[in-house]
Amino acid sequence: MTIGAAEGRVETSGATPEGSGRKPRVAGNGAANVTGRGVTLWPEAATGLMDVIVSRGNMMAAYSRVVANKGAPGIDGMPVMVLKGYLQEEWPRIKEELLTGKYHPQPVRKVEIPKPGGGVRMLGIPTVLDRLIQQAVHQVLSPLFDPGFSTSSYGFRPGKSAHQAVKAAQKHVASGLRWVVDLDVEKFFDRVHHDTLMSLVKRKVGDRVVLSLIDRYLKAGILEGGWATPRMEGTPQGGPLSPLLSNILLDEMDKELEKRGHAFCRYADDANIYVATRTSGERVMTSITGYLSKRLKLTVNQTKSAVDRPWNRSFLSYSMTWHRKPRLTVAKKAVARLKANLKSIFRRGRGKNIRTTIVEATPKLRGWIAYFRHSEVKGIFEELDGWLRRKLRCILWKQWKRTGTRAKNLMRRGIPEATAWRSATNGRGPWWNSGAAHMNKAVPKSYFNQLGLVSLMNQLHRLQCTS
Repeated sequence: MTIGAAEGRVETSGATPEGSGRKPRVAGNGAANVTGRGVTLWPEAATGLMDVIVSRGNMMAAYSRVVANKGAPGIDGMPVMVLKGYLQEEWPRIKEELLTGKYHPQPVRKVEIPKPGGGVRMLGIPTVLDRLIQQAVHQVLSPLFDPGFSTSSYGFRPGKSAHQAVKAAQKHVASGLRWVVDLDVEKFFDRVHHDTLMSLVKRKVGDRVVLSLIDRYLKAGILEGGWATPRMEGTPQGGPLSPLLSNILLDEMDKELEKRGHAFCRYADDANIYVATRTSGERVMTSITGYLSKRLKLTVNQTKSAVDRPWNRSFLSYSMTWHRKPRLTVAKKAVARLKANLKSIFRRGRGKNIRTTIVEATPKLRGWIAYFRHSEVKGIFEELDGWLRRKLRCILWKQWKRTGTRAKNLMRRGIPEATAWRSATNGRGPWWNSGAAHMNKAVPKSYFNQLGLVSLMNQLHRLQCTS
């Protein structure tokens, strides 16, 4: 295929890149704690990795993944669909540059997206070529590092998920650890200390060409306003390599917590530590804050972090009840975010057919309920179903506009003439009318079912029965 054909051309050209012919050696797991120091290559570090990274099979797998993920173009404007033709022409040169350590990544394109809790999150969008190379590197390095990661780490790992993290948190609380140290690392992806991170990567990567490439990716500039700014710290979200590098760094904290005997769950930079008393929690908060600052050069956000009861906090948008055997529930902020997203869809639907609005909202509703299918508190789903129908009735009432149109539509839907005119002329606003008896009778639940409106409650029952 694309890369394979181009690779064949470079192999027949007689080029003998530096490092070719080396066989990779799998790293061991017995690395000592030397975080943050300038270390030499470890004896068990794997070498010859660049040969594996640029191999046909690995690059084909990386190409398939990048194409499947689609994604926005980087600073060069190249879309994913153009990558194939580009590689057919340029892959021999790119491969040789990678093998000889001469490849230089392009700066990332800066994008800022709003955070659910306020503020913005910075993303760094690499070019599609750099996404391909990062994905290829990730596929080779992940098997070296992942087996040694903590079993309490759940983010961006094969066979691990957010749902597993939430279930583990529930078990910790059920075991009697009814206080949580909720840690929020301030601007984690923007503040990663490069030297500290690279010292950890060197434990299992002995290929100097690969180390140099990773270092260049860390230091690749950020393009904003036509200028590329060098990056001295951080690993912006947006590239395939960033999640693995973040896990390599934060695994140091995981190992420290395990050494101290703490029960905890971590998903990327979201970490919760479970303890028996508030006093213990405050002590852990102080000591871990100091550890992160001194050893990993990271800062805990004191405003967002807290020692509190688990049912007063959220973890991965789930919360739980106060019972001795706590039940999982949807966090209040997650419900508020869903309503805000749906309101924007409903605003756009005021001049459209109500069926079109429902079709637009359906993917959002299905995705939301699929994520929260482990919730054990059902009331919120019934409440949301009622709220959804009322919002749609409100749209209809606004679309009918005139008093006469409202009365005629109510009568057409089975409301007696006197009641229809009394309702149409009641002087109340759209939201009040959408919850009144005349609209509930005129536009019943069965009407929305016929239009294909997703019932969150029904979907929850279906998902829980099949899981």
